Amino acid sequence: MTTAITIGMIIIYVAIMMGIGVYTSRQARSVNDFVLGGRNVGSWLTAFAYGTSYFSAVVFIGYAGQFGWNYGVSATWVGIGNALLGSLLAWIVLGKRTRIMTQSLGAKTMPEYFERRWNSKGLKIAAALIVFIFLIPYTASVYNGLSRLFNMAFHIDSEAAYQIIIIVMALLTAIYVILGGYSATAINDFIQGIVMLIGIAAVVICTVKNRGGFTEALSSLGQIEVNGKTNTLNSVFGPDPLNLLGVVILTSLGTWGLPQMVHKFYAIKSEKEIGKGAVISTFFALIVAGGSYFLGGFDRLFCTTAEANEAGKTVIPALSNGKLDFDAMIPTLLQTALPDLLIGLVVVLVLSASMSTLSSLVLTSSSTLTIDLIRPNMKKCSEKKEIIIMRGLIAVFLIISVLIAFNKNASISTLMSYSWGALAGAFLGPFLYGLFSKKVTKAAVGTSFVLGIGLTLSHMLLFGFGWFPSLSASAASLPLNLASPINAGAITMILSLIVVPLVSACTKVSEPEYVENIFTCYTSKEKAPAKEQ
Repeated sequence: MTTAITIGMIIIYVAIMMGIGVYTSRQARSVNDFVLGGRNVGSWLTAFAYGTSYFSAVVFIGYAGQFGWNYGVSATWVGIGNALLGSLLAWIVLGKRTRIMTQSLGAKTMPEYFERRWNSKGLKIAAALIVFIFLIPYTASVYNGLSRLFNMAFHIDSEAAYQIIIIVMALLTAIYVILGGYSATAINDFIQGIVMLIGIAAVVICTVKNRGGFTEALSSLGQIEVNGKTNTLNSVFGPDPLNLLGVVILTSLGTWGLPQMVHKFYAIKSEKEIGKGAVISTFFALIVAGGSYFLGGFDRLFCTTAEANEAGKTVIPALSNGKLDFDAMIPTLLQTALPDLLIGLVVVLVLSASMSTLSSLVLTSSSTLTIDLIRPNMKKCSEKKEIIIMRGLIAVFLIISVLIAFNKNASISTLMSYSWGALAGAFLGPFLYGLFSKKVTKAAVGTSFVLGIGLTLSHMLLFGFGWFPSLSASAASLPLNLASPINAGAITMILSLIVVPLVSACTKVSEPEYVENIFTCYTSKEKAPAKEQ
């Protein structure tokens, strides 16, 4: 009965999603419509698009499970950081200037922004390649989280079924993004966001009640020993505040340099909508991210390891690489804590969160490749042909992501951390400072690109593949775990913010008059949306 209800809810949800794709397909007549929704998307839709692109199965299944296990209820700080730093402050600092400058430059993608801001085709090509390559592991991590939840809901354990679920999700995403482009994703994101808000609240309440209420659940959590100490998992800052800070920085500051996130500011109707969007986006993040990490803080009350094998808890097995399967923890918690009827709601919740993120990722990747790499090398390329190419690249991007997602040993948090570390580590400093300062040089931007990608790839080679176990053990034993891809990503982002002004101070702006002309967009009285112009 429960399975039938869950399947029915999924069918209704998918039908609505496809219907929106068909409806908006008539509006995607130009590249500007397909990629930016005609730069005519209101504050509510933009704020929900921002939030649903931010939070997916990666957060709800992967990060909430792993960091709830490691830090207890103090993992909630990650959600608070996501709301205040990753949403509110990002909208306030970046929103207005991004909207004005990208419209003035006529930039539709982040690589196109780099080209026109610094008058450099080389920066555009480098940025486009970085975007396409490093969005793939993030997309794979979303598929991984989705398949875990479906396995839990429908009791599917076979490898073939795991792969079929991933393929079906990819096909569904491809259909509605290919049909409607950004307009389809924005409208769907609004509906998906409402489902997420209701679902998270219901899941948290049921989970806490299952363990005797909030006070009783906290007390039980405090009795669990971590490194020989009790009353740490229920404390304000948890058993490891320093490494918890690394998670907050990676997941909050990272949004400032991710192309699929700042892209939302390109498409908003006007700069006047920024203030309202900031409030809506922050509220959304507090409920969804805060609720997800708070929920994960209680996973030790439902899960145990094979060594401990505590009565009344489900044993979480180790993966073939010997590491604990953190991605199985939230599905286990849900299966134990929720009534059967709520399982269907949770499946639709995570499906909503993940499909919105996937649509944003594939649209960003395909538009970047088409606009920044393919179109400039074609003698004749009409807008109709551009849209066809984008739709084809959406399929290519999804196929590659699906193949990576087939590897279960690649944990959700690891895939996302390397993706965010590389992208934000390369782009954060140049994008942020480029909006505010005329003194940022082309050399500084290139240095940030090399630093972000170089450090990420170096960390993957040294620690990501398990080739140097003794080195990994030594790095992990430090107060700040340097073997962690999460901390590596956070460090890379901070270095980007430091390196760009330092290199700019040592180098010269090559075309001062060109730069002066760009910054006149902030003093111009004409602020009408591009569609009206």
